[in-house]
Amino acid sequence: MSKSAKEVVRDFYRSDLLKDKTILEKYFHPEAILIWNSDDGLTIMHNEDLMAFFLEIRRTYFDLRLEVSHLLADENHVTIRYKYYVKTIENPEEELGIAHFIGIWEVKDDKLYRGYQISQPVTENDDTSESYSKVKV
Repeated sequence: MSKSAKEVVRDFYRSDLLKDKTILEKYFHPEAILIWNSDDGLTIMHNEDLMAFFLEIRRTYFDLRLEVSHLLADENHVTIRYKYYVKTIENPEEELGIAHFIGIWEVKDDKLYRGYQISQPVTENDDTSESYSKVKV
């Protein structure tokens, strides 16, 4: 029995990115592509780029926590709004919010197939107590 697109996306974002080295094969379609707009500009990532990205995350962070405020599905498309918090290897006692994200994923064959993501770094002016209450997860 296959999972719904929403379950696939939810399971990926709940997975342990730092410890699970099988993330790509478990959750990403072999032809996956992520189109990411950030303050660095446009980045287009394929499987090999995603593998390098996850490797760098594992080398950089001691802990990674996700806070999801929205998870909405329309057939095989899922939209997620979330924020990442990290603890660095150099300072594992301090948790920092690093960025806000909105992503749209197309799910194909129970895997993440096409992703469109926008991110913005956290600033000291962020109002996380009001803006991140769970709406539909």
